[in-house]
Amino acid sequence: MADKVLLAQQDGILTLTLNWPETRNALTDDALLDPLGEALTRSARDASVRVLIITGTDPAFSSGGNLKDVQQRRGAFAGNSNDIREGYRHGVQRIPRLLYELDIPTIAAVNGPAMGAGCDLATMCDMRIASEKAVFCQTFVSLGLIPGDGGAWLLPRAIGHARAAEMMFTADPIDAPTAAEWGLVSRVVAHDQLLDHASALARRIARHGGPGLRLAKRLLREGQRLDLASLLEMSAAFQAVAHDTPEHAQAIDDAVTRLSRK
Repeated sequence: MADKVLLAQQDGILTLTLNWPETRNALTDDALLDPLGEALTRSARDASVRVLIITGTDPAFSSGGNLKDVQQRRGAFAGNSNDIREGYRHGVQRIPRLLYELDIPTIAAVNGPAMGAGCDLATMCDMRIASEKAVFCQTFVSLGLIPGDGGAWLLPRAIGHARAAEMMFTADPIDAPTAAEWGLVSRVVAHDQLLDHASALARRIARHGGPGLRLAKRLLREGQRLDLASLLEMSAAFQAVAHDTPEHAQAIDDAVTRLSRK
C-alpha cells in the first residue's frame, strides 16, 4: 500500500506530498492525518529543516472532507454530535494547530483543486503558489456545514473579510488568476513548473538558515495578535538570542568582508 504522505528532503527543504489520489487527497481520515501530523511534528524538532513545501499528488491538492464518509457517518463523522465534535478536535484540527506552531516557513504548492478543508490547508501555510490548474472553493455551506478546521479564522487573514465572506457564503469556486488577484496566492505558474517555482522560493529562504529564520517566523505569527508594545518586548528578547548564535556571527563576518572589498 502506497504511503499516504510522501517526504523528500534536500538542502534544508522538506517537501511533503499528500498522496491519496483515489480520494483526491481527502483530509478527514486518520490514514492521512496521522502521517501528516507526524511529519509536521518531526519537522518542528529537526533543525536541519529550514523550509516546508506542501503539495498534492495530481489531480488535486486536496478535496477536503471525504464525502462518502460524511454521508455514511464513518470515521470522524461517526456517532452523535459530541462524538463528531471530538472527531474534529482530535482529527483534522490537529493540522492547523501544528502548522500554526511550526517555526519554519511553509509554502503551499497548490497543484489542483483545493476544496473545503483543502482550501483551508493552503491558507494554513505562510505562502501559496498556484498551478494554472488550481481551483479554490469554500464548499461548506453548499453541504449544510461550516468550516470545521479553522477556515473562518484563516481565510480572512489571507484575503480580507469581504472576499472571505464572499467565498464562504456563496461556496463559489475561484480560479487561479482570481486567487492571485485577491491575494490568496502570490503567483500562478504553469502546472509542470509548479514545484520548480516552489523549490526556487524555498531555496531563497533556506539560504538564511539557523535560529534567526525560525524566530522571524514566530514574530510574524505573534504579531497577528499582540499589540506593538508587547511585540517590541518579544523582538528585543528574540534579537538577544539571535545575536548569540554562530549563524549570526558568520553572517556578520561575511558581510563585513564583502564591504571591505568594495
